[in-house]
Amino acid sequence: MSKSLLLVGTRKGLFVLESDDRRDWSVRGPYCESWPVYNAALDRDSGTIYAAASSEWFGSAIWRSADLGETWEHSSEGLGYPEGDGLKLSKVSHVMPAHGRLLVGAEAAGLFESTDGGKTFSLMTTFEGQEGREAWNDPAQQPPGHLGLSAIIPHPDEADHFWVIVQGYSLFETTDGGQTWTPRNKGLRRDWPAEYEEIGFCVHKVAPASDFERMYQQNHVGMHRSDDGGKSWTEITGGLPTEFGFAAATHPHDRDTSYVIPLDPGHGRTMPDGKAAVWRTRDAGSSWEQLGRGLPGKNAYVGVLREGMTIDSDDAPGLYFGTSTGQLFGSLDEGESWGQIGGLFPGITSVAVAAVD
Repeated sequence: MSKSLLLVGTRKGLFVLESDDRRDWSVRGPYCESWPVYNAALDRDSGTIYAAASSEWFGSAIWRSADLGETWEHSSEGLGYPEGDGLKLSKVSHVMPAHGRLLVGAEAAGLFESTDGGKTFSLMTTFEGQEGREAWNDPAQQPPGHLGLSAIIPHPDEADHFWVIVQGYSLFETTDGGQTWTPRNKGLRRDWPAEYEEIGFCVHKVAPASDFERMYQQNHVGMHRSDDGGKSWTEITGGLPTEFGFAAATHPHDRDTSYVIPLDPGHGRTMPDGKAAVWRTRDAGSSWEQLGRGLPGKNAYVGVLREGMTIDSDDAPGLYFGTSTGQLFGSLDEGESWGQIGGLFPGITSVAVAAVD
């Protein structure tokens, strides 16, 4: 019988939660010597947990555990930019195992690859020749919370096909293993001066359906849907309390059902009116409903970051999210009701779920 794992990245290390029934969870950690963890993932082929971590004291590295968190190693060999190109690696922000290799996103925006299980890394691209590259690599455009290359989205069946997000500028797609990149922002909205026609869209999160043709995107200015693998987008914000948010997740068996957590677009970036809620569409964004039963209904001024919500692939999928102030919640009935999981964690940056034997 398989068990469920939750990998909870926090500002003070990685926590591993285990459950046989997705109701009662044991908690282990913190791991990675309590370095800030931006993202974590389980490689289902090897059973290895990987965590992207960056410390003001010790630098950046990819941590790995081949025994579900019992022991850990880390490496930064090859994680850096050539001298003279003007780029500085300030953090590793995303890690994604797929098709026998490990892909890593970094700030300044660059993509790295490991083919030896995270022992060594090589630079794949810094998106040379793309419009806006000089701007997004300007240190003045990289405040402390900036992530650079903030997400890697691999196609499940095509090893050379994946998407990446360069924070504040673009969703990019490659179909040739990173040799060439195409901006995928057609139809998106931006409420600021446009320096470039195809670049300059603040993509926060892309959550694909299982067919990878339907995709949902939480943007800085709106929720959007694509029906052609990201080549074009249609806004579906109507019915949500705000247009701003970070986290999103899509139902693994129903391409019309997706979840989002709207936030106040001001400096606070917390849930509107202090009421914790997840919002769901069951008709591909034509309408939205608020789901809050079991969540704090007042004085809940909490936020959720872009990797802070996830959904498992069970027949009745479990949905999970963690707040930037350390609360973790789960639902086993597609968001209809919620319960808190574990205790109080450090600020949560990411939540990932996996099933293991």
